[in-house]
Amino acid sequence: MSARIRIRNRFVLIGDLALIIVSVLGSFALRLDVSELPFYFPATLLMCAVALAIKIPTYYFFGLYRRLWMYASTNELRLITVAVTTASVLTSGVMLTLISFDLVKPGMPRSALGIDWLISLILIGGSRFALRILAEQNKTLPKDKTRHALILGAGDAGALVARELQKSAQLNLIPIGFLDDDPAKQGHQIYGVSVLGKIDQLEKVLETKQADEVIIAIPSAPGRIIRLVNDVCRKKGIASRIIPSIYELLGGKVSVNRLREVDITDLLRREPVKIDNQLIGSILTNKRVLVTGAGGSIGSEICRQVARWNPHQLILLGHGENSIFESLMDLKENFPALDIHPIIADVRDKSRIEEIFKTYRPHVVFHAAAHKHVPLMEMNVEEAVTNNVLGTRNVAETASRHTVERVVFISTDKAVNPVSVMGATKRLAEMIILDIANKNRLAYSVVRFGNVLGSRGSVVPIFKSQIARGGPVLVTHPEMQRYFMTIPEAVHLVLQAASMGKGGEVFMLNMGEQIRILDLAEDLIRLSGLEPHRDIEIQFTGVRPGEKLREELFEDGMNFEKTAHAEIFRMKDEEQVDSEALVNVLNRLEELSLHSQRAELIRTLNSFLPSGSVRPHPSPLPNGEETL
Repeated sequence: MSARIRIRNRFVLIGDLALIIVSVLGSFALRLDVSELPFYFPATLLMCAVALAIKIPTYYFFGLYRRLWMYASTNELRLITVAVTTASVLTSGVMLTLISFDLVKPGMPRSALGIDWLISLILIGGSRFALRILAEQNKTLPKDKTRHALILGAGDAGALVARELQKSAQLNLIPIGFLDDDPAKQGHQIYGVSVLGKIDQLEKVLETKQADEVIIAIPSAPGRIIRLVNDVCRKKGIASRIIPSIYELLGGKVSVNRLREVDITDLLRREPVKIDNQLIGSILTNKRVLVTGAGGSIGSEICRQVARWNPHQLILLGHGENSIFESLMDLKENFPALDIHPIIADVRDKSRIEEIFKTYRPHVVFHAAAHKHVPLMEMNVEEAVTNNVLGTRNVAETASRHTVERVVFISTDKAVNPVSVMGATKRLAEMIILDIANKNRLAYSVVRFGNVLGSRGSVVPIFKSQIARGGPVLVTHPEMQRYFMTIPEAVHLVLQAASMGKGGEVFMLNMGEQIRILDLAEDLIRLSGLEPHRDIEIQFTGVRPGEKLREELFEDGMNFEKTAHAEIFRMKDEEQVDSEALVNVLNRLEELSLHSQRAELIRTLNSFLPSGSVRPHPSPLPNGEETL
């Protein structure tokens, strides 16, 4: 605590000494006639002494001298009420005891004790909030330096943003109005700031109100709303910022008052749906949870969201020490009380995995460790097989031997009718999980979803890098389409699906509509303040080995049905896996991998998978560029 703050609270203490005396004198003056005051003067002095002896220590105990009252809120008001009431009750108790022993002038009005409480509450509370009012008046900015912000959303988040802007002179922003679609809020004021209209009236309001910035303060706003706002702001040349999405907030990654620039993930937001917190809590709270691939984009987000459910232990397993270290530091910062165990290990090391499960005895396992880059796996077939297939076998079989309650395998839409090595290995890994679940009656399940925005090495950071270099942005094909979902949203639904699993299910997340990669590139260019095809060139490089123009959610003959959650589907007909044939093909793949027989590995995958059509592509990438 700085010297300046200590001096301020010292003045507050001195002020309280005077206010306590004024309160006691006032209570007698209000209760008695003027002519009676001299008669009760000794009692008044005694009560002043008792009140000073009791109230000052009590106020100190409740922290009334350890707060910055310039930031006083309703929480401080409650604290003042409790502190003053406690002090008055103690003072009254002492005075009544003295009266009972005839140590106070007979006939002293006991009602003065209640009046003293009321006056104390008014004076002590009023003095604190007077400090806040004075502090806010001192924050007034020179008019020529003041910037104006229009806030979209007059809910709790919008009100919080408005209050932060009013309190913080450093932000150099003052709110001039709200826009909100709720008819009940139209024409009303929040913290003295008026609701000016609905969100679709943004362009009209900007023509009549001078705004330097538009702040989107709706955590649940869908992408279409954000796109509309962003387009209007870009046309008007006005900056726009946004608070994090509801899924980012649920993940504990950021706080609601953290503003940031509008990102591509915001343009693709979908309206959030309600989750069953009780169901998720039942599988995670007070459990030992192990996450493989915990340093990756999906794995680290799983750790972050699992952490908020207060697991007994969280075990981070990963092969890359730097990524595990970064994930560990992030978790320690946000969840300091959580028992976290970082482990550097390779899922292909069977004995090491066995030792980890024996030591930590996890209840729940999220298996996210995998090689995911399609073109790279076309060139490194052995790595894809040993990591994605044999690594999954090690984790699943070890979990089964140690009677792990629940295993959730993170899969991909590329496992459907696979044409890439990565997709084929993930499909075979799915079959391993399903076979063990069905044979041993265990709650092991598979969750499939499509591309996630912003993951390491994915299309968004690559496009951003190409834009920063001045272009060109490289797109494989003008009609290339993919399903996209934000990482927090995908993991949010993974946890929900995990809680629904009874054993042997394949869950598919509702990915919405497929998005053209070309449209994604153009949106990113516009978000950078540039115009596609004018400021930044877009070049088409051709479809790469192992890629489809469009991804698929369902295989022919495989139907999915709705679950209790609107955004999660389940395979209707359970896939029958021939356990003996599966064991034989896994042994065959292991042998082929040891001898780097790529062509035979691909033939073996295709012959075993019912819909596999992977073609061998031994040649390297044409120019080293990663495109989609």
